[in-house]
Amino acid sequence: MSIFAERGDKQQIEESDQLAPKFDADGLIPCVTTDYETGQLLMFAYMNAQSMQRTIETGEAYYYSRSRKKLWHKGEESGLVQHVQQMLIDCDQDCIWLRVKVADVHGGASCHVGYRTCFYRQIPTGQSAAGPVKLKFTETQKLFDPRKVYPGKS
Repeated sequence: MSIFAERGDKQQIEESDQLAPKFDADGLIPCVTTDYETGQLLMFAYMNAQSMQRTIETGEAYYYSRSRKKLWHKGEESGLVQHVQQMLIDCDQDCIWLRVKVADVHGGASCHVGYRTCFYRQIPTGQSAAGPVKLKFTETQKLFDPRKVYPGKS
């Protein structure tokens, strides 16, 4: 038995209390994750039905890794577990927003590269681009060394 309702009409999707997520053709739904206290955007990932159900059941963030093609419990290797404080779904039920507290490991980082957030570079706007666009680092201090946290990976 599924924990999700069948998707019905617009009224049911937008106004009812039934959880009826709209997964895409690959069975995925986008998910943005922010820090519960500061609102800082930590990461963007996808969920499938299984990861969404595990998140609901455990109160810890589970995603679907498109690169590894498997369920991914955030922090399973690094200890950077995301404890869900609030899980929201948008009006069309086709996007999830997790508000989390990150385990107090490695300075509360969320990015596998070692930074606090996966969004650590800014794209300049409002100027004409002549050649490849040069990114500006918004974070310059890593909270952990990925080679030590993820041994054997480059």
